[in-house]
Amino acid sequence: MKSSPTSQGHPGDQLALLTAEFDGGHDVWRSAMGGVCVAGPEAVRAVLGNRHGAVAETSDFFHNRHGVFGPRSAQITIGRAARNLVRRHLDARRQDLPDLVAERLAPHSEWPDAGNLLVLRHLREVLLHRDAPAHLQTTVEAIVARAVLAGARRRHSAASRLLFRRRALRALHTEMCARQERLRQFGGPAGPRDLVDVVVDGGGPTADPQDLVEVYLSFLFAVVGSVGFALGWSVYLLGTHPERAAAEPSWTVREALRLWPVAWLFARTPSRVQELGGTWVTPRDRLVVCSYLVHRHPGHWERPDEFLPQRWATGVPDAAYLPFGHGPHTCAGATVTVRLLEDLVGLLSHDWRVSVAPHDGGGPQVGPALAPPRFTATLSLPDDRPERR
Repeated sequence: MKSSPTSQGHPGDQLALLTAEFDGGHDVWRSAMGGVCVAGPEAVRAVLGNRHGAVAETSDFFHNRHGVFGPRSAQITIGRAARNLVRRHLDARRQDLPDLVAERLAPHSEWPDAGNLLVLRHLREVLLHRDAPAHLQTTVEAIVARAVLAGARRRHSAASRLLFRRRALRALHTEMCARQERLRQFGGPAGPRDLVDVVVDGGGPTADPQDLVEVYLSFLFAVVGSVGFALGWSVYLLGTHPERAAAEPSWTVREALRLWPVAWLFARTPSRVQELGGTWVTPRDRLVVCSYLVHRHPGHWERPDEFLPQRWATGVPDAAYLPFGHGPHTCAGATVTVRLLEDLVGLLSHDWRVSVAPHDGGGPQVGPALAPPRFTATLSLPDDRPERR
């Protein structure tokens, strides 16, 4: 329902082409796909951080049909409120995770959908509070099933997708209008009950409801899609490298995000003629920032293509690690996202033995997000752990 501004051409072809072009020596080059690829840490930070106004300012998260939702103050307010809401929920519901893992993932689960649906279940009341209309709850679940899960769009015809999109957007639009009206009359609730409140309160009673719907959908895709895919990569790597299952959960999560950054491609436009990493660019160029290549840059990582969680025990080259972007538009929920992932990976590696059976060769599913391959995960109890009752 909401696509990335970078999704020009088939993303799988883009990843394959950029990987083939990358020689580890040139950090910025003109790609055969038509853009200027940026894969060196210093150049990437200059672009995403918009150092010296190098690019036309933009936001990946708040991107909408008009360009960018704003003003910037509203983006900051929404991001801060969302982060606080998620953190409070995680604090209150942390004790639910062991039972949730046992219920949703054991003894067998099909991924990456299992990760997305587990995150949806755990953060359901963050997305929509428990008293939200039942039809809206159903709509959000349908959006996940039809537009967030990896490969979901291919399972429905174009006509079916269009009809569903209209219905879903109408339902969300109606809810945004209703909450804006309450905000005008009563000043809103004492605190945001869910991410719809966060968006409406931050945007204000006069914001275009359609813009608010797009911001909410960004949250939905980030929470259920990106977090679920990141969990999937961690589980996949744990299951395919059992000899490294004893690594600290934080190391496993960081290494999974390094090898397979879910947000792997960012688009920017130069603001002027300038030199970037030895290549001259103009406002007519399209910069393609590839964090996937930054995270595998041989000049900054030892054995860059290997899963080595222990590399995080002694520190890493922070300049070459950008799983959530960089600069003023870094993902607002990065810290709380990592915490949830670490909690879940800690449970899986401590309480269970995880094995993985990849489907169809085990390659990544490449789209606007970098999703794990389809695989079956089997969870069994370690020999020294009593059976859960």
